[in-house]
Amino acid sequence: MGKAVKILVIDDEPSILKLVSAYLQPEGFDVETASDGETGLKKALALQPDLIVLDVMLPGMDGMELLTRLRREAETFVIMLTARTEETDKVVGLSLGADDYVTKPFSPRELVARIKAALRRMQSKGDESRPEVYQYPHITLNASTRQVWVEGLAVTDLTATEFDLVKTLMEHRGMVLSREQLLQKVWGYEYFGDARVVDVHIGHARQKLGERDFLHTIRGIGYRFDDREE
Repeated sequence: MGKAVKILVIDDEPSILKLVSAYLQPEGFDVETASDGETGLKKALALQPDLIVLDVMLPGMDGMELLTRLRREAETFVIMLTARTEETDKVVGLSLGADDYVTKPFSPRELVARIKAALRRMQSKGDESRPEVYQYPHITLNASTRQVWVEGLAVTDLTATEFDLVKTLMEHRGMVLSREQLLQKVWGYEYFGDARVVDVHIGHARQKLGERDFLHTIRGIGYRFDDREE
């Protein structure tokens, strides 16, 4: 039997920790918890969990600061929990490196579905056994080594989710993929409600890839990759 997947849940509400643990443990996950930011960060760095469920509102160090500090050390998949509905809070969390978010009150079954989808996605990365290189006039991506070069210069600051979005669009060069299709292909789950998570990650990937726009917005539909020789 393989090693149990380790999930760290960081939330200051005992009822949330109890509820999430009650849904995850029967699935065979090894669940660790923390109820404040300082403890959560220490456990995240010491335990190196496969995935973290992180509340935004925490005593002391809040979830945003914790995420900022965590990203200096690790690329662990992070799902943020937030009771806030303001768009800016969601955007800030995604900008700091969160891979996904769930707004409270949430369905525990939905959270479990997203966690499973994230783990399948990470497992599929580990299954890549041959180099897959996508080479175009101004950008090259190696799917096996997870590296990207623009005009021959390495792009080193793409997050795992940003990389997967770029790769998915490059795989479907010239095709327009809707936000819902990208959620399915990159996040690995059916559309639950807010596809703007795609827009935020695309926006940050664009900035990191430089001035040339490889990721074209098709208004009202989605996105398309293109790189044409000039």
